[in-house]
Amino acid sequence: MPLRPIVRTDGYLPIEDHGLIGDGATAALVGRDGSIPWFCLPDFDSRPFVAGLLDAERGGSLDVTPVGLTASAQRYLPDTGVLVTELQGPDGRLELTDCLTLRSGADLGEQVAAGRGELLRTARVVSGTVEVDVRLRPLDALQYRQELGAWRLHWPAQPERELYLWCSHDIEPSRDGSLGGRVTLSQGDLLILTLHWSGQTHLLARTAPQRLIDQTAAAWRDWAEHIDYDGPQRDLVRRSAVTLKLLDHASTGAVMAAATSSLPEEIGGVRNWDYRYTWVRDAAFTTYALRRIGMRQEADSFLAWTLRNVERDERTSIVYTLDGQRPGLEWQDLALSGYRRSGPVRWGNGAARQVQHDVYGELLDVAYQWARGGGQVNEPLWRALSALTEQAIGNWRTPDNGIWEIRDTGRPFTYSVAMCHVAVDRAVQIAELCGLPHPAERWRREADRIRTAVLEEAWDPERETFTEHLTPPGEVDRGGLDGSLLTLPLRRLVRADDPRMVATTEAVRRHLDAGDGLLYRYLHTDSPDGLPGQEGAFLLCSFWLVDNLAGQGKLDEAHELYDSLCGRANDLGLLAEEIDPGTGAFLGNFPQAFSHVGVVTSGWNLARAAATRKAKR
Repeated sequence: MPLRPIVRTDGYLPIEDHGLIGDGATAALVGRDGSIPWFCLPDFDSRPFVAGLLDAERGGSLDVTPVGLTASAQRYLPDTGVLVTELQGPDGRLELTDCLTLRSGADLGEQVAAGRGELLRTARVVSGTVEVDVRLRPLDALQYRQELGAWRLHWPAQPERELYLWCSHDIEPSRDGSLGGRVTLSQGDLLILTLHWSGQTHLLARTAPQRLIDQTAAAWRDWAEHIDYDGPQRDLVRRSAVTLKLLDHASTGAVMAAATSSLPEEIGGVRNWDYRYTWVRDAAFTTYALRRIGMRQEADSFLAWTLRNVERDERTSIVYTLDGQRPGLEWQDLALSGYRRSGPVRWGNGAARQVQHDVYGELLDVAYQWARGGGQVNEPLWRALSALTEQAIGNWRTPDNGIWEIRDTGRPFTYSVAMCHVAVDRAVQIAELCGLPHPAERWRREADRIRTAVLEEAWDPERETFTEHLTPPGEVDRGGLDGSLLTLPLRRLVRADDPRMVATTEAVRRHLDAGDGLLYRYLHTDSPDGLPGQEGAFLLCSFWLVDNLAGQGKLDEAHELYDSLCGRANDLGLLAEEIDPGTGAFLGNFPQAFSHVGVVTSGWNLARAAATRKAKR
């Protein structure tokens, strides 16, 4: 594991210089410098306990860092969420192991909480002598008192919660509000630091830290044995599966879009959103990917969670919190300056109150996957799904905010209309599969009418491409191109090798090209979203391009692009939402579930295409 120099810009590590640890309830980012600059307690979407990722001066962190740190590297224990960071100081090297500990014998395949409510950090000197700075700098001012041989932390954000910080070496409160100290360690010496928030579990870490690490790693490896994949980029696909599991809320089955909030899509820009929620459209893409690699339990849990929300909530939302509610009102936190001063920092997500007609198709596709996998569609659920189908039929021509959630004037986006077709088409298939009552002839007729409108009104005969929104006869504004057009074959509206789709694929590549196989999801000059600036290249769009090339039989080109995209992952195999085309740096929230879904799905599609080609020979 080669060490690399530590480089900060504006006081921040690059986004890609972080690893993710988690326990099915929450997650933390561990920097390559030994810091934890992002950690929400007790859940993914709770208030951050430390948030230095969004304000290096004020946000806080939990550090185990060599004084005079010069270089470092990170790796995961294979097939686990246990992270190891090698840190080089002036006179020695430190090995730091981080995990959110799991219960002994925990089964990550079960829909129950497996975590112990405990962060464990162990630091061992592997050579020389290392002076280590151990320090908690909280986001919110804390009150400290010694209790049970540890430091009891009173956190105003959650005054009823018992928080304890214990260190094997002396740490003390400082005038600046931090808690910590400096410790000199020699080769073989071990430092243990634990933060826990659920009873007395910290007592075990004092006497058996390695046991906790081993049982946590064992639980991960037992779960990873069920990953079924033997295609291209096998190691990265397995790591993507683990990453999706790290974003999985075990007790509900929800999968977070990302672990973070407000990481910018452009440095200095304002496109900074809270992604610690579950989007319905992610459910359809994610469950498709999970099923393909043997993660059936996770897929079924996610499907069941999504459908419970549909059955319960007549006002169908496009995005949900962990407990199946709509996110609170979006607000800007003026106390935090943002990553590299890319403000504003936002909590909540205003997209929850947008109109996005693709939600009908996303939900019906989720239900279809559920039914096809043997899941039961009872009368109340079918009543809700039938109502959604009728809404798709009634609303498909109405302008909406679209898949990219533009905060500007809506329009009849091609993707949204196509997903209304998906809604009606999947409703018919569910009804026939499960023997449910439905107006078969009318629904089929409506599905054909919507599909015909997409194929005719979104097609620009002069440019020979589908366009981002429908243009009824007599109107001239054909609109621009956007990356979601590449999903039309994936949603089975048109075949990938249809001449119109082949032409559209090439048009999208030319128009949205960001260089080296990267694509923008749209150009702001074509499709203004009401915000200034230009975001980075959107990784999932390039994975959709891989899928289209594979569907067109261009396997060599598809493999080359897939390998190039996989090469964008950081040393740990993690990907963000976007890439800066000029520098290759990560942009947007991190790690991003959608990007890892792309790794899994495109890899599986390439393996299937290769097998089909081989069978024909």
